[in-house]
Amino acid sequence: MLYKTLNNGVRMPMLGLGVYQMSPNETERCVLDALKAGYRLIDTAQSYNNEEGVGTAIAKSGVPRDQIFVTSKVQVSNMNYERARYSIDRSLRKLRTDHIDLMLLHQMMGDYTGAWRAMEEAYEAGKLRAIGVSNCHSERLVDMALMAEVPPMVNQIETNPLCQRDDEHFVMDGLSVIHESWAPFYEGRQGIFSNPTLSEIARSHGKTVAQVILRALIQKDIVVIPKTTHLGRMEENLDVFGFSLTRDDMRRFEMLEDPNYKKLFDHRDVRTVKWLLGEIVKKQQLRGGTLY
Repeated sequence: MLYKTLNNGVRMPMLGLGVYQMSPNETERCVLDALKAGYRLIDTAQSYNNEEGVGTAIAKSGVPRDQIFVTSKVQVSNMNYERARYSIDRSLRKLRTDHIDLMLLHQMMGDYTGAWRAMEEAYEAGKLRAIGVSNCHSERLVDMALMAEVPPMVNQIETNPLCQRDDEHFVMDGLSVIHESWAPFYEGRQGIFSNPTLSEIARSHGKTVAQVILRALIQKDIVVIPKTTHLGRMEENLDVFGFSLTRDDMRRFEMLEDPNYKKLFDHRDVRTVKWLLGEIVKKQQLRGGTLY
């Protein structure tokens, strides 16, 4: 396993398991499988509604807690100081731990500056070992990095072969913020697993297209959290540290960037913002005003 050192000295694995859209029971099984396979980074979120599955799996795994790097995220409905502060404590209880290794603001919406203050306090109290953001564009990231008392340590954004985010990576690098990719496989869309360029590179190394994608992103200094519910694929995804892509491989990989790429979630699209905020309002109404 390779590691990245965050700007506060905490070490973070460069490859982990994402558990987006997994049920709590499925999450428990998958996290147990992943930990047995050798994974040490698990990425969840309040909005995934499966933190408890992660916590149960960690408790059952027998792997010492200090060897596991757990990430969660403050959901948009908790995006102010009081709700974020409360929700962090609740995430700790659900995850059955006295600390979360990395807590992110999931979306830069609502009173995210108030939520950031709550995360700073939890960080200073030792409840969070590192804090960061997700889906944060460069201009907002610069603002956060230069103005916050504790600057972000990670920015988790949609990144894959068709959308490599080089300009944003350059900004993150200048701010000592780690670039982390969600959906590195673009959810299998646009025939990414049968892409001729990726397939040719994979054949030349005796690897799969998935392994080439992960290896290329890692060589671009990007942390990856591919999601899978299958043990065999978990093992395959983890087996990317015994080979390297050549300079020519990387040049060809970088040429896959698609200027017409359609993001899974475009956080600058008004329709996406309205949809995200509309879901929050619906949940609030269903819960009688309880936002967590």
